Formats: sequence, structure tokens, C-alpha cells
Amino acid sequence: MAVTLIPEAPDRPRRRLRSRPVRAVPSRSAVEPGTAGDADITIGTRSAGRGRRLGWGQRYASRLAVMDVLAVLCGAIAVHTVTFGSLTTRVAGEPTYLPFLAMTIVLSLVWLLALDWGRTRDPKVVGNGPDEYRLVIHTTLAVFGIAAILSFVLALELPRSYLLVMMPAGLAALLLGRFGARRWLHRRRGRGEYMSTVLLVGNLRTVRELLADLRRDPLHGYRVVGACVKQGSMPGDLSFEDSGEFSTLDGVPILGGLDDVAAVAARCGADTVAVTSSASFGPSAVRRLSWELESTNTDLVLAPALTNIAGPRIHTQPVAGLPLIHVDRPTYRGANRVLKRSFDIVGSATLLLLLSPVFLAVAIAVKATSPGKVFFRQERVGLNGTAFRMIKFRSMVANAEDLLAEIQRDRDAGNEVLLKVKNDPRITKVGRFMRRFSVDELPQLINVLLGDMSLVGPRPPLAAEVEMYEDDAKRRLLVKPGMTGLWQVSGRSDLNWEETVRLDVYYVENWSLTSDLVILWKTAKAVVSSSGAY
Repeated sequence: MAVTLIPEAPDRPRRRLRSRPVRAVPSRSAVEPGTAGDADITIGTRSAGRGRRLGWGQRYASRLAVMDVLAVLCGAIAVHTVTFGSLTTRVAGEPTYLPFLAMTIVLSLVWLLALDWGRTRDPKVVGNGPDEYRLVIHTTLAVFGIAAILSFVLALELPRSYLLVMMPAGLAALLLGRFGARRWLHRRRGRGEYMSTVLLVGNLRTVRELLADLRRDPLHGYRVVGACVKQGSMPGDLSFEDSGEFSTLDGVPILGGLDDVAAVAARCGADTVAVTSSASFGPSAVRRLSWELESTNTDLVLAPALTNIAGPRIHTQPVAGLPLIHVDRPTYRGANRVLKRSFDIVGSATLLLLLSPVFLAVAIAVKATSPGKVFFRQERVGLNGTAFRMIKFRSMVANAEDLLAEIQRDRDAGNEVLLKVKNDPRITKVGRFMRRFSVDELPQLINVLLGDMSLVGPRPPLAAEVEMYEDDAKRRLLVKPGMTGLWQVSGRSDLNWEETVRLDVYYVENWSLTSDLVILWKTAKAVVSSSGAY
């Protein structure tokens, strides 16, 4: 549970706010987040909300359990099919096949139980983020590590093929199964199914901010069905004393005040209550709410005022009964920079070698279809504001820079810093194809190898763009620009400037090698789909 420290509010008389009946809809109706339909919520008993929550969680966990059994079975079959001579020595030196088969069955059962005990199918970790895959990997390594230790200590003489065949084959099948299940879950959540229903608690400002954050990524599976806010928390706040239709906040109905949270959660069937950081709902109120929700199956979540900070940087330490949150410093300095540079050198050199035939084909196509040079070099701003010349395949006409002022008036709305024109007349026919699939950016691998850029990082800006940066945007210059980044896998050119800055700053302050690998994987999918590229 995420916890935030908020000042203790003085005890005051509890004023009951009157609630009005809410229009009910069938429980199976799917309401898309961010629409006016959010005001239509399902009214049911507490037990109905509990059954609905356990329903989707248990159904999805059951699917994962079946897929895990099949994956472990693949590993078991592989260890009895693939042979490496002496590596398949029978258990305890027995000449018969039965001990080997029995040990495989025992190890498979232990593996499956460990996946369950390791909470790899917990609804809180499945569906999004790397935690699900990390738990599967850690659990698998723990099972086979313990098996190897016991084999040595007890002189069991287990076949080494368990480690060389069964573990990698089964783990690969497990990860592929989880990936396929996640894709299926995302499709269902795109239709409004397999979602956790959330009741937001706080004042109007904090509730609105959390609502916007949850709607930004609906694939996490949270659908807001209502809110309980403090009456009079801001000038012009909505009143609960009015009669008639229920008031709404950004399409979400306001169902009551801060004294009605538990009752409202039971009435609307919410399976999660999210309390935002607000002085109007102090620690004592949170404690009372947790007591009221004990007899239900409703989760209590505290949403601290910590935005754009990755989970690994946050650590909770109890001190005198208070859960203090420690936030680690950003990870763009020191040994992490050496690790990132090593990854860039190996990755760029490997890709340049593998893609050399593609380079030759593209160079011939560019030269044959339009006059001018094959490569386009442009000055960009890199680490700590240092200028460098970025290399790309030329995708525009030779005099594209001279025509820049003419198309300035056609820049896309919502972005005053980046120049983005969907139907740029300067782009050649071959260039349009290259831009659609990001082929024109492949020569940037040379910049990565030379140390001017990184495989993953913020977008390399122009000097004119940097002059327009505010303080938040300047933090993008604390790391090397990248060939790809969160901006590319989250919408690319379709993002507005504020979203681009937010994503880039998040990456700068929360970098890890794992996140780079995830972004590279998502980049491949974004390039194939050509979403947001022009």
C-alpha cells in the first residue's frame, strides 16, 4: 500500500452530508473512462461488489494457472527429450528411468506451487509493468537454485540438464504465456472489461488530478465510478444540498462527502477506495476508514503527492508508527552512466553490423529517387547543452531548410516548441516511407557509437527549441538524447509539448537498464505499427 504523510487534522464535529439516489445501470455494462457515461454507475450490495471483484481476478488468475501448467510441462518434456550425453545422468546414479521421471514430476509441482506462493498471479501485479515478469523470473531462479543446492548438499546427483534444459525452456514458455495473456487482458480492458472500480476521496483539486492520471493509462485497469469530496474545499465548489440530478466532476459523479466514504463504496460497488493527499482527510480519518472497510473486500489505496517517480526510487520506513516515504535521488549520474554507455556501445555496434545491408539498400533508394546527398546532418543539442551533428538518411528535398519559414504557419496545434507538420510538402516519396517506419533514423546508430547519443533517451532537440525551454524541460539535457524514448513509444508526434516533457523528464529521473530494454521492445512494435510517425 502506498502511503503519504499528511498533517493531522484537528477533531471536529462530523457533519453528515445528504446523498441523493443515483441512477442504476445493469452490472455488466461497460463504461469507457473519460466519457459522460462515467456518471452511470452500478448500484449493488457490498457482497455484489466483492463477488464482481473476485470474479475478474479469479478468472484471470485461473487462466494464468492453466498457462503456467502448460509452460512447466513444456520444460518437463524438453528435459526428457533433449539429451547431452552425460548431462542426463540418472538421479542418484540409478540405471533405471523411473527416478529421473519422478524427480521431474516433483520439481514441476514445486515450481507450480512456488509460482502461486510468489504472488505471480496477484491482480495487483498482473497486466502492466515489469513486476509480473520479474516475479516469474525470480521465483524460477529460486526453485532451481534451491534444487541445485540440495543436490550438492544431499548428494542427490540430479541431472544438470534440469538447469540447462528444463529451466530455460520452461521459463521461456512462462514468459511467452504471460505476454500473450497480457495482450488478451489489454484487449478486454480496451472494451471496459476486467477493470477495478475505484472511488476517489479528497478535495476537488486532488481528485481531479488523480482522475486525470488514471485516465491517462486505462490499461492499468482502474475505472473511476465516483468521488467523495469535501464540501466547500475550493471556491465555487459543488453543493450536496441541491436537489435534482447528481453533480459530476469531469464526467464522474460526486456521490457524497468525506464522512460517507465507506457507505458510498458499498452502495456503488467499488472494489478500491483511493484517498488522495489532502489535509481535509487526515491520518485519523484514514485509520477510521480502514477499520470500516475491514469487513468488506474493498482495497484501500493512498495516493501520495509523488508524481512521475518510479516505484524503485520509493521506499517506506516505519518510524514511531508513521510510514515515512524515502525518495532516492535520480539515477543519471555515476556508475549508471558507465553502464548505460557500455550498453550503447555494444548495442549500436551490433545493430550497425546486422543492418549494413539495409543501409546500402536505403542509400541507393535515396540517391536514385531525388537529387542531393544521401545523408542529412543537422546540429542538435545533447548532454548538458553540448551541440553535435546528428546523422539521418535524407527524407526531404535538398533545399528543405530554405523552405522551413514557409511552412511554419502549418505547424500542428498544441505544440509551440516542436515543429510538427503532418503533410510536410518537403518530404519525398521515399522519405515518407522511411519516416513512417523510422528507417531514416538508422544512421543515428553512428552517433550512438561515437558517444553523442544513446539508444534510449529524450528526443534530440534543436538549438531554437532549447531557447524556448522552461526549467522543467531543461532537465531533458541531463542525459544524452536517444534514438528512441518514452516519447516515441507513447504516441510519438501525436503528443503535445507538455506530455513530451513529462515523459522525457520521467525517463531522465527514473532511468534503469530494464526500462531501456522495455522501451526498445515497445519501439519495435511502434515502428511496425507506424503509430504517430510523420
